Amino acid sequence: MVINYKGYEIKEQEGKVIVNNVRDFNPVHIFECGQCFRWIRQEDGSYTGVVKDKAAVVRYMNGKLEISNSAIEDLKNIWFDYFDLGRDYSEIKRRLSKDEIMKKAIEFGYGIRLLKQDLWETLISFIISANNRIPMIMKVVGAISEMYGSEIIMDGKSYYTFPDVDKLAGSALEQLEMCRGGFRCKYILKTAQMVKDGTVNLASLANMTTDEAREELKRFPGVGNKVADCTILYSGTKYDVFPTDVWVKRVMEELYFGRPATFSEIQNFAADYFGELAGFAQQYLFYYAREHKIGTGK
Repeated sequence: MVINYKGYEIKEQEGKVIVNNVRDFNPVHIFECGQCFRWIRQEDGSYTGVVKDKAAVVRYMNGKLEISNSAIEDLKNIWFDYFDLGRDYSEIKRRLSKDEIMKKAIEFGYGIRLLKQDLWETLISFIISANNRIPMIMKVVGAISEMYGSEIIMDGKSYYTFPDVDKLAGSALEQLEMCRGGFRCKYILKTAQMVKDGTVNLASLANMTTDEAREELKRFPGVGNKVADCTILYSGTKYDVFPTDVWVKRVMEELYFGRPATFSEIQNFAADYFGELAGFAQQYLFYYAREHKIGTGK
């Protein structure tokens, strides 16, 4: 079965959906740039992960995106938005190529796309990310999913959905702590309870200004500016944010300021210089700097 959908030729065959003529896409750049924690690289270069209630294997080569354990309806209902396939990343890269630094960062991370992840899962994932390394974040998110999520069988193996609000809100702290989230577990539990009782309505964030959405998220324990900005950026809620922690601050000082700078200076610079594309710019710079050990003093 072959159809045309929003500018792409899509084919469904043997339990997989194939999307042709996909540009500006590299699974390594997308899944390993720090925006997500559910995708695991396999020996053949493919990635296995779970989105919503669907486990899948993703491969990409020469403009062809292949998603196993999926059908055309899954592409329409999940994957098209998740991989942001409706956005022209060539145009974004053209607009962001303002200087040699950005040109190098974009050339290096040419295949980055910002995923539109589930807002609830993104919030909890980035609460877990505070003062934590990516491999450990992935383990904790995986453990929470296995303990509280629903099992999915794909190719004879078990995968697990990310648990909904009710599941985590009804957990005992001692049980949640078995997932090895440390001090963050009490933040996760309280956040789930606040969402469940309506103290904060996550669905309302999309209708707020970026500043309002950030402040609303900061009502949750363990959520400061960086976690809030990551949450609204990597869920596709807002794109004019520039998540900044101490390391990103050092990167910007080294690449753009040439001197110590305050967090406010960096935020104001990003807003003025990158504007509505600040989130995309941060991701290209973040990935480039991390892989080149920029801002680490090495």
